[in-house]
Amino acid sequence: MTIHMNLGGDSYDILVQRGILSSAGQHLNLNRRVLVVTDSGVPAEYAETVAAQCRNGIVCTVESGEASKSLDGFGKLLQTMLDHGFSRKDCVVAVGGGVVGDLSGFAASAYMRGIDFYNIPTTLLSQIDSSIGGKTAINFGNVKNIVGAFYQPKKVLIDPDLLKTLPPRQISNGLAEAVKMSLTSDRELFELFETGDIEKNLDEIIIRSLNIKKNVVEQDEKETGLRKILNFGHTVGHGIESSEGMSELYHGECVALGMIPMCGENIRPRVIDVLKKCGLYRVLQYDWDAVTDAAFHDKKADGDTVTVTLVSEPGCFELRTMKCLDVIEAAKKALEGLKD
Repeated sequence: MTIHMNLGGDSYDILVQRGILSSAGQHLNLNRRVLVVTDSGVPAEYAETVAAQCRNGIVCTVESGEASKSLDGFGKLLQTMLDHGFSRKDCVVAVGGGVVGDLSGFAASAYMRGIDFYNIPTTLLSQIDSSIGGKTAINFGNVKNIVGAFYQPKKVLIDPDLLKTLPPRQISNGLAEAVKMSLTSDRELFELFETGDIEKNLDEIIIRSLNIKKNVVEQDEKETGLRKILNFGHTVGHGIESSEGMSELYHGECVALGMIPMCGENIRPRVIDVLKKCGLYRVLQYDWDAVTDAAFHDKKADGDTVTVTLVSEPGCFELRTMKCLDVIEAAKKALEGLKD
């Protein structure tokens, strides 16, 4: 299936097809120098399969994890391209999850003021969400994604077969973003989570999620309004993710918890049931001072207020500006009342 992202001069296609990795050279212009970026947690054969289809493919492997989204990781990619004589006609291909995509896209945006970038996401989280939309970034000063650029890929290849090597917890991690998008924008997708077989419907979940994000990004590429709904659950979620003592949690697990207080009390039990079904339900002990500090060092806060997305019914949303401390109080009330 081809999904077209219509962004004028920055438009591109998203190709969703099982087995497409082995024919990447038929869909991407690899007849040049190509920096194939991957990380140590991705099966090496994925990047090697792409490099073998390049005229001159150089594989650069960074360490798995958020620590690679740093100035050092950024510098490593730039130095590799410089050492191999990359020009403005050459390109970068990300073969990995969100860390690899964010880091690679930002390096491509900066090298010689911008060279072509392709994304081949290998995790469910990145296939559903981070591989499209053009957000690229690194972390800096203990703040997540604070330095980056909007830089759209030239094409995205999504191969659901690559998910077969992921452990169940990583599948759950990715499902969080699909649940997020179903709650704001697709009642039928949320009902699929409630009543359907998730594994059997995984391709449909990926495609429906991509179409939601495509429609939002086309209307608001630079996140001046509507695109903020894609941050549903992320304000509190980022606070949990970045607070000391929560480092064992994955991004999607934190976002899932962050969605609960942003849902109306009438639908919260349904949301919790879906999170349990997806393996995303957690009962934790929170350091609320640390969560507050981490959440509102976030770039989405403006003084003592932040714009959050609220959901009263699946498929409906409201963007509301709230005081930061009121958001935390809502999170305390909702999350401290959870039971095993």
